[in-house]
Amino acid sequence: MTEENINLEELYKQSIAIIREGQLVKGKIVSIRPREALVDVGFKSEGIVPITEFGTGELEVGKELDFLVSSMEDDSGIIALSREKALRIQGWDKIVKNAQEGDLIEGRPTKKIKGGYLVDVMGIEGFLPASLSAFKNMADKDVIYKPFKFKIVKINNLRRSIILSRREALQKERSETKEKLWQELKIGAVCAGNVKAITDFGAFIDLGGVDGLLHITDMSWSKISHPSEVVALGDRIEVLVLNLDKEANKVSLGLKQRLPDPWQDIEQKYSVASRVKGKVVNILPYGIFVELEKGIEGLIHVSEISWTKRVNNPGEMFAVGDIVETQVLSIDKESRRISLSIKQLEQNPWLEAESRYPVGTKVSGKVRGFTDYGAFVELDSSLEGMIHVSDMSWTKRVAHPQDVLKKSQKVEVMVLSVDAQNRRIALGLKQLQPNPWSEIALKYPVDTVLEVEVVNITDFGAFVKMDQEVEGLVYSSEIDSEFLSKLKVGDKMQAKVIKVDVEQAKIGLSARI
Repeated sequence: MTEENINLEELYKQSIAIIREGQLVKGKIVSIRPREALVDVGFKSEGIVPITEFGTGELEVGKELDFLVSSMEDDSGIIALSREKALRIQGWDKIVKNAQEGDLIEGRPTKKIKGGYLVDVMGIEGFLPASLSAFKNMADKDVIYKPFKFKIVKINNLRRSIILSRREALQKERSETKEKLWQELKIGAVCAGNVKAITDFGAFIDLGGVDGLLHITDMSWSKISHPSEVVALGDRIEVLVLNLDKEANKVSLGLKQRLPDPWQDIEQKYSVASRVKGKVVNILPYGIFVELEKGIEGLIHVSEISWTKRVNNPGEMFAVGDIVETQVLSIDKESRRISLSIKQLEQNPWLEAESRYPVGTKVSGKVRGFTDYGAFVELDSSLEGMIHVSDMSWTKRVAHPQDVLKKSQKVEVMVLSVDAQNRRIALGLKQLQPNPWSEIALKYPVDTVLEVEVVNITDFGAFVKMDQEVEGLVYSSEIDSEFLSKLKVGDKMQAKVIKVDVEQAKIGLSARI
C-alpha cells in the first residue's frame, strides 16, 4: 500500500464520527419509508428509526433531531436508532437539572394500571399512586392524555423513576393562588366571584381561592328578608372589597356599594308635605312599609292611616303589592327613615267634631267593636265614640259590654263629651233615660229588709238582685264568712239596706239582720 493510500484511509476514518451504543447523537432524516425513517448520523452507514417513535411535526426529510444509538451495525450494516429513548434521556436530564422533589411539573396520564396511573412527564414515565391522584369520580376519558399539574414526590436517579402527586399539586396550587390573591386584593377593588354558599345572614363568594362574605346588609339598598332574594348558588357576580383581615382570613364584600346610594339626595327627591305613590312591601302590626323606589322605603304608622278608624290590623286594609298614595311627614337621612301618612291627604274631621256633636245631643251609630271597659260606636261622619260600661245602665252592674250590645247593632246614644285634640267622643246609653235613683232611694230606704238573689260573688262581697232593674252589694264585712263561702249564684237570702248613695248609684246591704 502506498503512502498516499494510507493517508487517504486515515482521513476517511477521521471523517467518520465515532459512535458507540447508548450514545446520544444528532441525525438528519434523509428518507421516509412506510414503517421507518433513514437517518444520517455522520457514520459510514445510516441509522433506522421506526416512524411510530416520531412526534407530531417531526417526521420530515431534512429535519435534524436527537437520537439514541440502540445498537451498532447489524449484518446489513444498519444502525438501530431510537427517538423515544433519546427523548426519555433528555427528559430525565431536564428533570434532574431543572426540578427537584416538591416542585410542580406538567404531565399527561397515559395508562391506568393497578395501584395508579403511568404519567408522561418530559418523555419520562412517572408513576401516580391512586391515593394521590385526586381523580375520584372522574371518567378515564377525562383523565388519560389530558394535561395536569403534578407535584414531584420522589426522584430515584438510579432507577430513573419519579413518583408524582396530583392531590398535593392541587393543594400547592391553591395555596399559591390564595397567597397571590391576598397580595392582589385591595380595599375598594372590584372583584368577580362565584356564589359558593348562602346562609340566613349572607352569602360566601369564591374569589378564586379566597372566600369572602357578602353580608345581607351589603347586598341591596332595599330591605330584603333573605340573601336568596338577591343571589343564587353558582351566580357569577362582581363585588366591592370592603375590608380585609388576612390574619383572620376574612374578606368583607359589598354588592350594593357598586350602585349609587339612593338616600344621597333624599331631601330633594321627597320633600316634606309632598304627595308620593309607592308599593306596599311589608305589613306589620304597627304599620305598613311602602317602597317609593328601589332602596327607599317609608313607614305609614297605624296612627297615620285613618282619622276616624281604629286600625288594629293593617293587614285587613292592605295587601303586599298594593299601590298607595301618601304624604311625606318627615325624613331622617341619617337613620334612613321616612314617615308617611295616608290620613293627611284628607281633611281632619275632628276639627268640626265639637260643632257637629254638641254635648247633650242624641246621635245614632253602629257598634264596631268592644274592649273590656266599653263599646266603640261609629257615628254617621265615620268618627268613633265610646260608651263606657258605667254609662250603659243606671242600675245594673255591666261586667261585659257584650251583655248589653252586639257588634254591628244600630244604637241611639247621647254625646257626653268631645275632646277633638285627643280625638275622643264619650257617649252614653243610659243617659237617654231619666236617672231613676231618686225614686230608688224612696223605694228602698235604709233599714228596709227584703229577699234578694245572688248574681255575683267577689272578694269584697256578694252582688244581689233586689228587683228586675236594681242591684246592690252585700258587703263582706256584713255577712258571716262561713255563710259567704257557701253562697252560690242564684241563692236567695234575707238582706237589709244599710246605705243608699244616689250620686254614686249604689246600694249597700247587710246580711246581719
